[in-house]
Amino acid sequence: MQKREQSKLGGVGGGASAPPAKRGRPFGSGGNSAAAAAAAAAETAAPSTLLGPSLHVHSSFADQNNKRIVLALQSGLKSELTWALNTLTLLSFKEKDDMRKDTTPLAKIPGLLDALLSVIDDWRDIALPKEHVKAPRVRNLGANLLVTGFGNEYEALGSNGTLPLPGLGSSSQEASVLSNVTKLRSSSEWWLDEDGLFNLDEEGRAERQQCAVAASNIIRNFSFMPDNEVIMAQHRHCLETVFQCIEDYLTEDEELVTNALETIVNLAPLLDLGIFSSSKPSYIKITGKRAVQAIMGMLGSVVKTWHCAAAELLGRLIINPDNESFLLPFVPQIHKRLVDLMSLPSVDAQTAHGAQAAAVGALYNLAEVNMDCRLKLASERWAIDRLLKVIKAPHPVPEVCRKAAMILESLVSEPQNRALLLAYENAFAEILFSDARYSDTFARILYELTSRPNNKVAAARGVWGM
Repeated sequence: MQKREQSKLGGVGGGASAPPAKRGRPFGSGGNSAAAAAAAAAETAAPSTLLGPSLHVHSSFADQNNKRIVLALQSGLKSELTWALNTLTLLSFKEKDDMRKDTTPLAKIPGLLDALLSVIDDWRDIALPKEHVKAPRVRNLGANLLVTGFGNEYEALGSNGTLPLPGLGSSSQEASVLSNVTKLRSSSEWWLDEDGLFNLDEEGRAERQQCAVAASNIIRNFSFMPDNEVIMAQHRHCLETVFQCIEDYLTEDEELVTNALETIVNLAPLLDLGIFSSSKPSYIKITGKRAVQAIMGMLGSVVKTWHCAAAELLGRLIINPDNESFLLPFVPQIHKRLVDLMSLPSVDAQTAHGAQAAAVGALYNLAEVNMDCRLKLASERWAIDRLLKVIKAPHPVPEVCRKAAMILESLVSEPQNRALLLAYENAFAEILFSDARYSDTFARILYELTSRPNNKVAAARGVWGM
């Protein structure tokens, strides 16, 4: 339990005790900003340590325009959505070594997180194939607009360019326009439906997909900010959305899935899977079991970024004792896949080392949960061999080797495992005399293997000064 508490403080990244840097793209962080026009037009000179130009905006921009940003996201208009998403991407972006103090906690702007999630939900609604049953949901984005600007809506309505604009005439005229909108949409729903036979509108679908990916990237950036972690980890709609994206990784956009997965990895130390059975309002019927199954799907993926992140995610989730009831039923499958990752065939050494680090980091925390986890891991085929392989190779990150050695020490602490581990006595002795970094750990392992159970405590006190 002491190790689990230490892991809570230091993170459980596969390679080091500190939480690992985000894979792929630079860090996301909070919000310095500048006038939008100035930010788009002027590229400030980059420091020599950066690869490209760095955009900075005035810190008061978000405070002065937060309502406008939220309303733009809720409008459903292509031009407004594009402006809001570009602005938020800039506000939430942070260069890797940028230590600006005036960051803006964007998730605290009223309605902003829900507005971003609605952009993703809007894409998810039209991304589902027609044969899938989808729960009815009120479409709020652009509900009272004849044309939103996405795809070929304007041409599909047969407009001659002289449509009356709501807000420019009398109230009766506005009412008639809205009435016509409703009639047009209801009477020609078969024609304008996203999956209709004659109106696939691939351009419109692609544009909405890009908006959803941009929104997911902004949410991912939010998850890096300490001010946002608690808010996002307790926001049920946010968690349901990202878990649903992960669950549909076979059909969903890869970048959207990656953003969702990285968001959950960042929030994992504060995440309680019991939130899906709480009294908080639910938008998508996700349960704790279904969330773990979604993670297991990513763990079994052949994509390195996904299975490494899933292994890291499981290692972080198990730190919270409240998550044990959701994860323990899947321990045999988790052990099997993590052991496979430790010997992942790859032509790229960096890929293999990354998989090993993620797997060892997760197993290190799983071995500290209870006796049953240690017994199941010791009986898992090839588990001991591959942990020894990580140490003997050795892995380029010493912390990974140290964790592998400590996993073996945890396994040998169970008397039922000693018969299995005695077969590796010679291998343990070889490491004891050949590698001084882990000699103390393997000396304790050999002592546990050869000591008599009834004299174990007294002998330990006499020999090791315990």
